[in-house]
Order: sequence, then structure tokens, then C-alpha cells
Amino acid sequence: MVLTVAALRGALGFLSRIPVGGGEGDWEAFRRTPAAIPAVGYAVGALLALPVAAATLLPVRVPSLTVGVAFAAWLYLVTGITHLDGVADLGDAAVVHGDTDRRREVMKDSALGVGGTVALALVVVGLVTAATVIADVARLSLVDAVVLVVAAEVGAKAATATLVCVGDAAHEGLGSALTEASGPRALGGVALAAAPVLLLGWPAVRPNAVDPIAVRPGSVAPIAVVLTAAGVAAALVFAWARSRLGGVSGDVLGATNELARVVGLHAGVIAWTLS
Repeated sequence: MVLTVAALRGALGFLSRIPVGGGEGDWEAFRRTPAAIPAVGYAVGALLALPVAAATLLPVRVPSLTVGVAFAAWLYLVTGITHLDGVADLGDAAVVHGDTDRRREVMKDSALGVGGTVALALVVVGLVTAATVIADVARLSLVDAVVLVVAAEVGAKAATATLVCVGDAAHEGLGSALTEASGPRALGGVALAAAPVLLLGWPAVRPNAVDPIAVRPGSVAPIAVVLTAAGVAAALVFAWARSRLGGVSGDVLGATNELARVVGLHAGVIAWTLS
């Protein structure tokens, strides 16, 4: 695995709205390097955690639900709504009656159906509620809250990259452009890029409102839960896409990113609360 600057720049340009420039060379480097997807998850996740950190550090108490809404709005300002389009398309395809061709036809339709509306609502509401709890976590340990957000982003990106490595394209398009350039052998690089996120949960001094020098046992276990939950979400989407759509498409990859993030966040806060 060789993570070049071009691949990382291409990944940031594709997965976010961060103005990193880039051109055809960056795109080519990115699509041939699936490990770049989780690698940029660290930077994106840290950026996404800013509303939580800002609300925690303010001299006034910001309602947790307000932080949750701000988190969701900030997330889509940073990452864009392209992946949400995949959620909507998969939602419409999931409820339509017919064969694989019919589902693909529905996914190409720009009109938003009931299935897509419900899918979008579930993802956005799930994101807001998860961020609301993370705001509560931040009042006890800001470091742990930020770590959970970063871990969920890296987990979602690793889950998406895994589908790029093991999936076959359902048709010509974005999905084929990514999946045809890689294979299962690239999974090792994806794992290596995602594994360091576990180090963020290493036991350390983690200040909180009760004890400024409190030493928590760390968040390794919750981070492992986040990664596992994101992987399970991706596996379910992959299995459904293969049986119902005939393979992986750009919409499948985008939906995987969104679903894995939400599932990872919820799993992470539950694990942190129980730890």
C-alpha cells in the first residue's frame, strides 16, 4: 500500500467539499488506492467534531438537541449531500415491486419516492439523535466524544472501501470506475489505514467537568464496537445489493457510507455508556 499525496487529495475532493483542488491525476490515484478512503476519514472526522467541541467549550450550556441539529447541518456542509442521494435511491429501490432491472430503473429516476423519503428521514434523524447523545458524552469527556466521531467516520470510510475491494459493479458508472481498479488484495491496505484509529482510545488523562485530571480506562473497546458495527452495516448493504441489484454501484457505496456512519455512532455511544 502506497498512500500518495495525489490519492489523498483525490479522496478528500471526492468525499468532501473541502477545496483541495485536484485533477484527473488525483482522481486516478484515488480510485486505484482504496486505502485513501479511510485514511482521509481522520481529517474529515476531526473537522466534523467541531460543533460538539465548540458547544462544550462555550461558557453557556447549549441544549444537546441543538448540538445534534448543528452537527448534522455541519456534516452535510462539509461532506455534501451526494451520498444522501444514494440513500434515497436505495430506499426507493428497496420498496419497489419487480426484478433487478426494475429496481435499477427506479434508482435512475430523479423523482423521490416514499421509500427514499423514509430512508432519508431515518438517516438524518439517526444522525441528529446520535450527535445529541455525543453532546452529553462531551460534557463528561470531550476527548472521548471527539474520538467517537472520528472513529465513526473512519469506520464508515473503511466499510465503503471494503465494498470497493470486494464488490463487482452492477453496471457502468461510478461503481465500476472504483471497483474495477481494485480487488480483495487491497483489503490489507484498507485495514492498515483504519487500524490506527484504535490508538485514539488508548488510556490517557481525559479531563472532565467532575475531575480535571481524571484518568479513564480509554475508549479502545467502544472504538472497536464502532468499527464492527460499521462493518456489519456494510455487509448487510452489500448482501442486499448483490441479491437485489446485481452488484455494487455508486449509490450503494454512498448509502454504505451514510448508514455505516449512523450505525457506528449509535453503537459507539452505547458502548461508551456501558464501559
